[in-house]
Order: sequence, then C-alpha cells, then structure tokens
Amino acid sequence: MNSFTMKKAPRTGSKRSLTILAVAVLSTLALVSDTVQAAPLPMPAMTGPLQSPSPFQFNAGPLGKLDVTGVMSGMGLWQDNPVNTASPDPVAFNGYTHADISNGQIFIQKTHGLIQFFLQAGAYNMPALGTPFLSTGATTAGYYGPLPQAYLKIAPTKNFSVLIGKLPTLIGAEYTFTFENMNIQRGLLWNQENAVNRGVQVNYSAGPLSASLAWSDGFYSNRFNWLSGSLSYTINSANTVSFVGMGNAGQTGYSSLATPVYQNNSDIYNLIYTYSSGPWMIQPYLQYTQVSANHNPNPASYVQRSTGTRGAAILASYSLTPHVTLAARAEYIASTGNATDGAVNLMYGPGSKAWSITVTPTYQDHDFFARAEFSYVQASSYTQGDVFGPQGNNPTQARALFETGFLF
Repeated sequence: MNSFTMKKAPRTGSKRSLTILAVAVLSTLALVSDTVQAAPLPMPAMTGPLQSPSPFQFNAGPLGKLDVTGVMSGMGLWQDNPVNTASPDPVAFNGYTHADISNGQIFIQKTHGLIQFFLQAGAYNMPALGTPFLSTGATTAGYYGPLPQAYLKIAPTKNFSVLIGKLPTLIGAEYTFTFENMNIQRGLLWNQENAVNRGVQVNYSAGPLSASLAWSDGFYSNRFNWLSGSLSYTINSANTVSFVGMGNAGQTGYSSLATPVYQNNSDIYNLIYTYSSGPWMIQPYLQYTQVSANHNPNPASYVQRSTGTRGAAILASYSLTPHVTLAARAEYIASTGNATDGAVNLMYGPGSKAWSITVTPTYQDHDFFARAEFSYVQASSYTQGDVFGPQGNNPTQARALFETGFLF
C-alpha cells in the first residue's frame, strides 16, 4: 500500500539494473515462445479487463512442469498540484509530467502436485490516488524488492492448502500491481490497507464456501503479530459476497516506506460484493479501520486517542467490444477525530475526508494492451500543509495517465 504521509525515503538502488534484468528475462521468453502453451493460471490474480495469455510451459526436470508468464509495460503521467517532497522525501516525484516503466516482471510457478510454488520477480510501480508519485526504481527498492511475491504451497487436496512466504494480502478489493486491476492507479481505500506480507496462510473450500486464515507481519514490518482471515460465499455463478478482517495482535513501533506506523497498528475490515456476468463486472465494498489508543513508551507508535477511517467504494467495468472495456471507480473515505482531540493523522490531517472518481478505458488485442486514465481527488476538513500543491494547501488533485505494454 501507499500511506498518505510517506515515512522514510528508501535507498533507490539501481533502477537501470532492475529494468535490464526484467527486459532480458522477458526477451528470452519471447524467443522460446514455441514451447507448449497451457491453460490460463490463477496467479497473478487479475480482476480484468486485462486478460493474461496462456503461459509458456516447460519441463524442469525434477521440478516437473513449470508455467512462465510475464508483463512488460510503460506509463506516462500528468498531474496538477504536485506535492513538494524535496525534503524529507527526495525519492518522490514532485513535477507535473513523468514517464516510467510500470512493469517489467516475470512469473514462474508450479501448479500441480503436493509441493507447488509461485515466484514473481522484476521491477514494478504502484501508483495510488492522493499520494506522491514514486519512480519505479524507488518503488521497487523501497517496498518489496525485486522479488515482491514468492511462496511455497503445500496442497494435499484440491480443497486444502498451506502457503508459506511473501504472500499477497487477503484484505481489500484491489490487487497490488497495475495490470491486475481495472484501473491503473489504486484507490483511496487501498491506501489504508497492506499489500504484501510475509507469513503462513491456510486455505480451505467446501462447496460455495471458501476460507483463509493467515499469521503474518502485516504491513511488511518483519514483526510477526498480524492475524488475517477471509470468508467468501459464492451465491451463484454471477454473485459472490466476502468478509475480510485483519489486525495487529500486538504493537509495532517500526516504520518504513512499506510500513506506515499507524496503519501497521490498526484493525481493518471489508465487506465486498462482486457481480460478474456478461459484459458487466460490478464490485461495491465497505471498509472500516481503527487504530486503538495505547500508552506505548515508544513515541513512534504512541496513540493518544483511538482513530479510524470509514470508507465506501464501487468499482465497475463494462465490455463495449471484445477488445474495448470502460472501467470506473468512485470512493469516499473519512477519518475520525480532529486536530485538537489527540487523534492521529491517517489521511490529510485528523478528521479529514476525501472522495475520488477514476475513469479508465482499456484496449487489448491478444498480448498487446493500451489504456488511458483520468482521476480526480477532493479532500475536505484537512489540515493546512497535509494535502496537495507545493505548500500542501490545495485540496484537489487531477491526474491523467497512459499505460501500454504486453502480457506474455
């Protein structure tokens, strides 16, 4: 996730090295494209409208058959009221226009047998509404590194499995990476959620019910004190309802770009409904988060007054033609407390509120895709200096993005 207030500037490492590595690997895959093609895979998970092609499949000796897919894409950005982050966050982009690689990733997985695995490697960006834009090099180095997800899966039956490693979160209605979602940028509610955690997860399904339970490090803190759970019920082929909850069972003072200290000490709950039939995909959801008051002597995680957020969003997409889809997202989120009662800042100052609208037309023809996006964020009840513009005093920000590339 992207926190509203960035906490720590990461070491950017070598953006060029990550890019060259990803391009080299994906180019190699293209050269061996005459290998056996298999059915589409469940990972990486994709909401659509983008569709992953059939994977390259090859025999890896004692490992058995492996499936390989990838994505290579770039994006351009325009924004108004850029945030001036020259100090203390020099890695954030504070201009009006920018171009960068959005994905240079490869996915290798084994999906059969008792012992399975999933590896995701390369460079990536995670643009999010209402937060400073980071370069791809800074994002990759500052968040989850060049191996953002990697786990071992033990699957004794088709209905039961155990995952161990760097796992995608259970919380939220949006996935982490641009190509996985109907919009290029993640939304305001996503900013309160984690994205990748290290830990152990147990999955079980029986008929229309599926459940997961995980013990992890929450917001990638490397402190293993988070409990997460999800329960989904498939009403019929078009309708699903899910309840997801997670929370920190202790207190953690550690903070980094991937680990905003207040969110990493919160409880988060989602109620998500999904409708998918014909050309339509509609997904409304509610979100509740709460950071409990504590008397921790560590000032980094001390919270004088319990503070939370309440949010609602609806995401929808409609396929106009087999190649063209129009997607949109609308959101509202509000934080509790005010600037004088000891509440902490989870957004744009204690007690702040915000709404957003995002529209994303998408074109895909086989492996090639291109999409544009316009988004608008409006904050209210904010603290001067905590919103947009060079002085942090402008309550609005508009962005226009364009992303294009190939799914392999």
